Amino acid sequence: MDIALVEVSARDGLQNEPELVATADKIRLIERSIDAGLRRIEAVSFVHPQRVPQMADAEAVMAGVPRVPGVSYAGLVFNERGLDRALAAGVDEINVVVVATDTFSRRNQGCTTAEGVERWRALAKRAAASGLRRTVTIAAAFGCPFEGEVSPSAVLDLVHRVAEAEPEEIALADTIGVGTPDRVRTLVAGTLAAAPATPVRLHFHNTRNTGYANAITAVESGASVLDASTGGVGGCPFAPAATGNIATEDLLYALDRMGVTTGVRMDAVADTGRWLAGVLGKPVPALLGRAGPFPAPAA
Repeated sequence: MDIALVEVSARDGLQNEPELVATADKIRLIERSIDAGLRRIEAVSFVHPQRVPQMADAEAVMAGVPRVPGVSYAGLVFNERGLDRALAAGVDEINVVVVATDTFSRRNQGCTTAEGVERWRALAKRAAASGLRRTVTIAAAFGCPFEGEVSPSAVLDLVHRVAEAEPEEIALADTIGVGTPDRVRTLVAGTLAAAPATPVRLHFHNTRNTGYANAITAVESGASVLDASTGGVGGCPFAPAATGNIATEDLLYALDRMGVTTGVRMDAVADTGRWLAGVLGKPVPALLGRAGPFPAPAA
């Protein structure tokens, strides 16, 4: 079995850090991820710099990343201005977020969910005409920090609506880390039924220590793409207590032991996690960099 990984440390991993990370360090993080074998990198977010100051250097990051055959750079896009910037910066793919609840959508993007769907449709049309790969992410698909439970039926109705704009990938995001494997099975199965020709991608946070169980369940349920963040860093500036993403190195350990092929070097990612802890000046949540792999490499 094969699974594709999208490395999100440079974007979702860093966006909630209180101290600005130097552009050069962001570029080095991306370079190290590529060296480890990661081939899809969510590198930047084209959001207003006053909203997310950590992403204010998106153009500078994209100007400095290596252009390696087979490596695809993604940017998060919220509106037409963001797409203009993404096109000018030379990303290979865009990720457009549609939030599953109105309250969170207004706080995160300044629009209702219905308005978010219309934004996605317009952005998808322009991006397709420009030759960009298009992912639509349904945020808060497993629960909302403001409205509470989000019903699977509401999420799957949203899947039908966003699928009409022909995304090349539909992602379901557990933005605040409240998901459990049973809900993962329901939503993955429902999304595959609603859009059978479209790959399904999952984005998990480990806020309540269910992220890895959810990721494995997603793979077993038919998802073909998983997001992960080196070091397990990350969070959403607009979602209270939305702590780190699942760690790329810890996820790789589980997948490797299960015989799932990713093409990514687990040891190299763990090394980058330790390096990133130095950049941030604090330990990262990932555990593999401390515990090491099993069995231990031969001396």
